[in-house]
Amino acid sequence: MAEIKGFKGLRYNTEKAGEIETLCCPPYDIISDAQRLDYIKENEYNIIRLELPKGENPYNEAADILNNWLQNDILVRENKEAIYIYEQDFSAYGACKSVKGLICRVKIEEFSKGVVLPHEETLSKAKEDRLNLMKATNCNFSQIYSLYMDEEHKTTKALDELSKGEPDLCVTDPDNVTHKMWIITDEDAISSIAADFIDRKLYIADGHHRYETALNYRNYLRGAGKAKPGDACDYQMMALVDMQHEGLVVFPTHRLVRDLPSFDCEKAKKDCAEYFDIIEKTDVSSMEAELDVLFKSGKKAFGMYCGGDNYTILVLKDMKVINEMLPQKSEASRGLDVTVLHTLILQKLFKIDAENMAKQINLTYTKIFDEAIDSVKSGKSQCAFILNPTKVTEIRDVASAGEKMPQKSTYFYPKLITGFVVNQLQ
Repeated sequence: MAEIKGFKGLRYNTEKAGEIETLCCPPYDIISDAQRLDYIKENEYNIIRLELPKGENPYNEAADILNNWLQNDILVRENKEAIYIYEQDFSAYGACKSVKGLICRVKIEEFSKGVVLPHEETLSKAKEDRLNLMKATNCNFSQIYSLYMDEEHKTTKALDELSKGEPDLCVTDPDNVTHKMWIITDEDAISSIAADFIDRKLYIADGHHRYETALNYRNYLRGAGKAKPGDACDYQMMALVDMQHEGLVVFPTHRLVRDLPSFDCEKAKKDCAEYFDIIEKTDVSSMEAELDVLFKSGKKAFGMYCGGDNYTILVLKDMKVINEMLPQKSEASRGLDVTVLHTLILQKLFKIDAENMAKQINLTYTKIFDEAIDSVKSGKSQCAFILNPTKVTEIRDVASAGEKMPQKSTYFYPKLITGFVVNQLQ
């Protein structure tokens, strides 16, 4: 079902632009203004100037910079259509890991067709920003991250065979993640890889906003008479990884509650006791380990922290209450830890509704445990809920059911690097 193919990517001419290490950056949405300026200070050609433009007319400025770089051979187009094998080496949960996939063009389809499936809700403001950038530049500067099912790992084995030699690009970032890329232009190899995907669906892991923006961009061009079916705008740049790859890592995203009127931690725990076993613990540094034990035993549990050195573990007593409250949801959605937390505590007990969550009025997020704890200790947050990670199989099952998780339900680590290759949609 999924249609993939190679493309003539734009890549940096390092003889003119400088070392590739100084030209790349993390995803735009995790970069602060100060970090952005640091990247530009190190190298004026850093991809951040295109991916995250600033100023009075940021999108026009990005278009002008892109045209200048193309004219002056800062960015050059591949001579032949290629797929790009991409690998990340990193550490997570105390172990060395590696994950490998491919970067290619993928034909975009409406979610209703069941070829490309989402799993998270999106925000309109972020989509508007990305659409304006695409209209101005006609480019994908970063990849949408998607997963596919391959029980025999046929594609990963083929990618391993094609990437036995030294990578064409290699960068180690400040988080000590090493990013490698091999450029594959062999037509037979590309055709063979593409054939693997004929009967596959794709599950978006990261990049929901960009995918929905891609659909809007395609429809905008068709509506304006600037494109027809089969044109380049029908295909977007994605990184594709085997859903059962042993290197895949998903971090949890913790919830921080703030500014609730008359918040009382002891009362909150007493209210939670209707649905949860309440287990009091000492030494907050042990919380993640305690939760991991419950995670591995299949329990629906999370930690609640209100300050000091003590914390509380909440373990759901019975799934029956969730099943009764959400009969319209699939079993996959009802079984998510984040669904349990949002439904029974944040919405029912704390009265934080979906709109409030979307606007982050009384709820914010962090993937970093220490940041969550410090936020409560400093008084910035009233309490923190520490979650276990969502399983990749849960993501697949929710998407397959045609449903979406709440925002910030997953954090795939590490993030894909931006700047190795650009997809120009012309």
